[in-house]
Amino acid sequence: MPPSDSTGAVRERANWLIHVLYIHQDYDECLKKIEEQLKEYNGLCEYPIYVKALIKRQRGEIQDSLQLFQAATCLNPNNINNLKQVGRSLYLLGKHKAALDVYREAMRLNEEDWEVWHNQGLCHMYLKQHERAIDCFKQANSIQQHDATYMQLGKVYTLQEDFRTAIEVYLEALDFSPDNPEMLTTVGLLYLRLGENYRAFDFLGNSLTHDPKNPKTILAAGSIIQDHSDMDVALVKYRVAAVATPNSAQLWNNIGMCFFGKQRYVAAIACLKRALYLDPFEWIISYNLGLVHLNTGQYASAFHFFSSSINLKPDFPSSYMYLAITLSRLDDFEKACSAYEK
Repeated sequence: MPPSDSTGAVRERANWLIHVLYIHQDYDECLKKIEEQLKEYNGLCEYPIYVKALIKRQRGEIQDSLQLFQAATCLNPNNINNLKQVGRSLYLLGKHKAALDVYREAMRLNEEDWEVWHNQGLCHMYLKQHERAIDCFKQANSIQQHDATYMQLGKVYTLQEDFRTAIEVYLEALDFSPDNPEMLTTVGLLYLRLGENYRAFDFLGNSLTHDPKNPKTILAAGSIIQDHSDMDVALVKYRVAAVATPNSAQLWNNIGMCFFGKQRYVAAIACLKRALYLDPFEWIISYNLGLVHLNTGQYASAFHFFSSSINLKPDFPSSYMYLAITLSRLDDFEKACSAYEK
């Protein structure tokens, strides 16, 4: 016999308390109250199960959260939020095809839910189905515009190396949300990739006015300043970034090359070696160490670092040129000629 409306109301009387405890992030007390409710009503309480699943997922217990969201869906299969959370848990577990099946089921309940379209786009993107992902993100934006959807749509175009279209997407997003520092930084980085440094610097500078301590933005702006040989200003920028990301190999690489530009070779080598320690498979760090050692006359060390750089990135011509110069300084003319030919 189905429960009466009054029984359902009694069962839901503690939902407000569970909600308050959850939004105050008092998770232990919240779980305690949830267990009381589930014990009292033999586990037939949709909202306590839903909140318990949210807490489990926040604690990294994704598989447990999935089972709980599925249980909530069994209790109320017409609640689209339950289905969306099942899909989200499957997505986080890397089960993108299964997540897509759940989101298609959710669309039967509501085709105009932007979040369902957005999440389908994420699944298609990770399955490398880029055109489908683009269609889903565009559909999500047609229902309701969100920064997150614009960011992901631009990311898909970037993965396709269609940088101009990606920039157009982000510029459209900036009309909708002009003060988003992440969006401004992303546009700046794309212009940087296209070699349009002045336009890049405009967007990066605008981003820094909204978020002056963003390490990613500082690093990009600093690299442009560094390219214009203003090493002292670049070092001031990097000092701010170093507080937030002291273990960034790219940051220490750039700092090292600033010191190299100032002809402070010992400091340059120290910074570059720290960068190499943090990311030993980044070819540009080995290349830069080769340049510094070549400049200081330490040819054996320069040979070692240029060889390492070539092993990591064999299609960069300058590495072979400087390796040849190093070999000629070591009086190995035969191998130097071979390197020039490569």
